[in-house]
Amino acid sequence: MDIRKESLKKHYEWKGKIEVISRVPVNTREDLSLAYTPGVAEACLEIQKSPDKSFTLTRRGNLVAVITDGTAVLGLGDIGPEAGMPVMEGKCALFKEFADVDAFPICVHTKDVDEIVNTISLIAGSFGGINLEDIAAPRCFEIEKKLKERLDIPVFHDDQHGTAIVVAAALINALKVVGKNIEDIRVVINGAGAAGCAIGRHLLNIGVKNLIMVDRFGIISEDDGSLSDFHRSIAKITNRDRLHGTLSDACVGADVFVGVSAPGVLTGEMVATMAKDAIVFPMANPTPEIMPEEAFSAGARIVGTGRSDYPNQINNVLAFPGIFRGALDCRASCINEEMKVATSYALASLIPDSELSEENIITSALDKKVAEVVSLAVIETARKTGVARI
Repeated sequence: MDIRKESLKKHYEWKGKIEVISRVPVNTREDLSLAYTPGVAEACLEIQKSPDKSFTLTRRGNLVAVITDGTAVLGLGDIGPEAGMPVMEGKCALFKEFADVDAFPICVHTKDVDEIVNTISLIAGSFGGINLEDIAAPRCFEIEKKLKERLDIPVFHDDQHGTAIVVAAALINALKVVGKNIEDIRVVINGAGAAGCAIGRHLLNIGVKNLIMVDRFGIISEDDGSLSDFHRSIAKITNRDRLHGTLSDACVGADVFVGVSAPGVLTGEMVATMAKDAIVFPMANPTPEIMPEEAFSAGARIVGTGRSDYPNQINNVLAFPGIFRGALDCRASCINEEMKVATSYALASLIPDSELSEENIITSALDKKVAEVVSLAVIETARKTGVARI
């Protein structure tokens, strides 16, 4: 099957992947009076007296806005907000299918950071959480930061944090298979955009000590005066040995490679210079930084990609539905770093140590247990860290 042609055909048939369905009957005059006027006025007045009741008297407590400006849609780049709508609808369908979270796609026609922040802030009272999606770096960092400062509901940029959480879960289990300690390894991340920087910070949070970031210009080092502001911030906490050079130089002796960059940039020769029992996560889609077959031939012991046709698929759908399910259920005011770490360990725990292998380090994206396990970890951690409100 040509999946692209078949998908386009289906999109013409579906005419959208989500719809709004009424939760109440409206068949009689009494039904109408209860769901709408005059009875609905009582719910309105209750919310007027106590706005937090909007979470229990409306669907707000189970509703997430999936918002994009269309500037970094999948691997397609800046294709515009309308063109990003099929992806946002797909995300909403996954929220519902995997965690029974209602989600609504919103595509914003501006690239101005403050306009986006103001727009989302003005509509936030209709939602229990905000999922930012496919917004290009570095604007995505500033948008998320400003929204977190202004809103008291969870704001989560899935391209950053969802990716980071699942990568960390896969790494936790991969290290068990190869028998290495997380504090002893050296990790190379190729691609220093939104996902790469978030992965780097998250891996440091779970215990990685030696981390090197690489972009298309080479190894990122704090003593490089030409760095942008957002690269300078990641440089302060990585590459403590002040290495310089190319991706090839960074790979020598590295235990782990994580790619969120471009097809074909990692060669078999580079993998061959990595440490024994190397772990390679080339996640560029649809064509990874190196094909698994070549990575194995060059000496990698474990390979994980973003693709569903190879073992060890590293897929964001393992994270975001359960994270929001848990955050909504305890009415968390935010999704903090501790909750993200807990999610990584919860995902890793879904595969018992006795079942771990080179081809089984991360559970399937279709595993129905995932959302429940993740949501429970999120709720427990939210309460421990004081951000749960129920």
